[in-house]
Amino acid sequence: MLFFIFYGIILLNIIAFVMYGLDKYKAVHHKERISENSLILIALLAGSTGALMAMTIFRHKTLHTKFRTIVPATLLVHSVIAAWAVYNWICSL
Repeated sequence: MLFFIFYGIILLNIIAFVMYGLDKYKAVHHKERISENSLILIALLAGSTGALMAMTIFRHKTLHTKFRTIVPATLLVHSVIAAWAVYNWICSL
């Protein structure tokens, strides 16, 4: 079970990274964009690390207050949850 959760989170982060990069590409080339709600949702679902990395690397959505606050806050919450889960797992050994 832990195997699927771990790799599921990695997959969601890769998808988030690609979505933010693709949206940046579409913005530069004046194509149909990915909605901001979709970008926020993928970050909230466990892709906050990939989203924040993409925001930094592609310099995308960094001027939007909504993205500058929600994505790092979500990463913080996900980190606390992960630390709690690891702590409980270690204590149960």
